[in-house]
Amino acid sequence: MDLPIFFAKTISPSSQTFTLDEDTSKHVIMVLRHKNGDTILLADGRGNRYRCTIVDDNRKRCGVHVEEVTKMPAPRPHCAIGIAFTKNASRNEWFLEKAMEIGIQRIIPLLSKRTEKEKFKMERLENILVAAMMQSQQYYLPVLQEPVAFDTLVKEDTTTQRFIAHCLPEEKEYFGDALVKGQDALILIGPEGDFAPEEIDLALENGYKPVSLGSTRLRTETAGMVACVIMQRVNEVR
Repeated sequence: MDLPIFFAKTISPSSQTFTLDEDTSKHVIMVLRHKNGDTILLADGRGNRYRCTIVDDNRKRCGVHVEEVTKMPAPRPHCAIGIAFTKNASRNEWFLEKAMEIGIQRIIPLLSKRTEKEKFKMERLENILVAAMMQSQQYYLPVLQEPVAFDTLVKEDTTTQRFIAHCLPEEKEYFGDALVKGQDALILIGPEGDFAPEEIDLALENGYKPVSLGSTRLRTETAGMVACVIMQRVNEVR
């Protein structure tokens, strides 16, 4: 049986003991009914796995002793997605959850000319990523950047492979065919109504390759998930 994994943001590889926060303590002791002597795993979101023994089964301040720290292999290559969130919060949250499960390492909320939502509850979004990291048993929490203007990202990002998915009827290569395995990649996904033509032109002028995600027109969060799946599929170890 797999050991349960819990998030501990402030733990460090030098820690010998650690006290879980109140919510995690309640879940460990009251819900899962762990007690002194039981083993659990902690993750700090930075790739470290902590094998710990419960030494104080206090339901509010559960204390553990760190028995072993293992640095887990970092995901390679680095896959990132810039996406213009919709005004429907639940759709954005669904996308974040799935992107985390799939294994995306960087998520950038894009502020484009047609972006419907420009302000986010970042703490809530980060909590969704943490929950998805625990559920999918991963140890690296993706970077969720502060919202950034489309023009700024296009001009300043230096990722090796850069793509823009848009709906204008011009020649585009299928994303899965354009993506080179093993190289860092960033793809931009537009808002409902797509990127503005001048934004697409700016991206192309700055070295972004236009790509298609398939033959059908996708909602923003669906397009984002499809792009994440393609990046994971192309780069998976076979």
